[in-house]
Amino acid sequence: MSQHKFKTTNIRGKQYVEVNERIKFFRQEDQYKNWTISTEINMMDTGDECICKCLIADPEQRVIATGHAHEVKSSSNINKTSFVENCETSAVGRALAMMGIGIDASIASANEVKEAIAKQDEPEDIERDYQKAVTYLKNAKDRKDAWTKIEKQSKTKFSKAQYSKLVEYSEA
Repeated sequence: MSQHKFKTTNIRGKQYVEVNERIKFFRQEDQYKNWTISTEINMMDTGDECICKCLIADPEQRVIATGHAHEVKSSSNINKTSFVENCETSAVGRALAMMGIGIDASIASANEVKEAIAKQDEPEDIERDYQKAVTYLKNAKDRKDAWTKIEKQSKTKFSKAQYSKLVEYSEA
């Protein structure tokens, strides 16, 4: 494979090659001349979910890589209008990644990573983490030290009110 330098997007300190970059590389490289990317989208019965399968085939139409994706219309703001398109893009990105195009540490697309991060910070998770932090602070012998550890180790984005209350507990 060539020593192509992919444009990347930084997501929480990790570099991801977006699907458009993978597709451009695939279409421009001579080694993939006359190869095909094909997709098949299947809508679920509700009409609010879809699954996409992507096949990448060589000139003899031997399948070299596949990628699958699933999207739910209500899962994000962008999916409200474009869940089918997002599903197809993710499947194509995964198939290209399975060929080794544009990957280093992960085959996830930038959108998949962003979605996963967003789901990590869902309200019930934040509330659970907040309650753990409150309990930890209340039981700590040195609350200032405990608060320092929470600030350094926590990946949760507490609300302003939660943050203020935690600071208050640390000073009590």
